[in-house]
Order: sequence, then C-alpha cells, then structure tokens
Amino acid sequence: MPPDPALRPQLAVSAAIFRDGKVLLLRRARSPGKGFYSLPGGRVEFGESLHEALKREVHEETGLKIDIVGLAGWREVLPGNSGGGHYMIMSFAARWVSQEPVLNDEHDDFKWLTPGDFGDLRLTGGLLEVVEAARQLVRG
Repeated sequence: MPPDPALRPQLAVSAAIFRDGKVLLLRRARSPGKGFYSLPGGRVEFGESLHEALKREVHEETGLKIDIVGLAGWREVLPGNSGGGHYMIMSFAARWVSQEPVLNDEHDDFKWLTPGDFGDLRLTGGLLEVVEAARQLVRG
C-alpha cells in the first residue's frame, strides 16, 4: 500500500525581497510558526516552475511584484521541528519592483528591515543565513 501523499515531503519556495537595502519580513498569523517573522512564500503546485510558484506566492501573500535574482539557499523542515509537515524550502533572492505590501490572512505584520538589524524579533530557523546569502546575490 503506497504512503499517504500528505505524509510525503512538500516542495516550497520563499523570497528574500530587497528594496532600498532593506529586506521584507512577515509575521505569521497562524501555525505553523505563529508569531515568528519569516519570508513570504509557500508550496509549489504540481506543474508549476519554482519561479512561477515564487511570484504567485509573493503576490498572494503581499500583493508585491518582484524580480527574482537567484537561488540563495535551501532549508529542510522536518516533522516535529515546526509543528507541521516535512518541507524542502528553496529560498531565492529577489528585488522589489512595484506595489506596497497588502497582507493576506496568513500574516499579521510586516517590516522592511536592514539585514543584521532584526533586533529581538522571533525569527524562523535559518532566516539569518538565507537573508545574508540573498543580500550577497542582490549586491553582486
């Protein structure tokens, strides 16, 4: 009997979006990760390219239009570590193109912050490393 598809790893994407030297962080409004700041993103749908999925997810969550610069890194989230499922998250560096953030119901706050100056915000695991790698790509 094949395993339940819901129990298989899910492919996801996220974007470190830069605008005037600052990166966009969103606070999760619900689990998993409720109350933690993270990057916009979500699951890749069947038949969708990573770039298509990223642009769609960013637009759904923030209303922003972006240009994708390149792959900044990846992170694996295992069951039990996140309170959720098993995810492989491909994180990209991106530049803001247009629109102002309008959050959907998945998030309840946003901040444009200088990388390395996140204060005492609760951040999702691996966020600092992805933002730094993305900053290098955007500057490059």
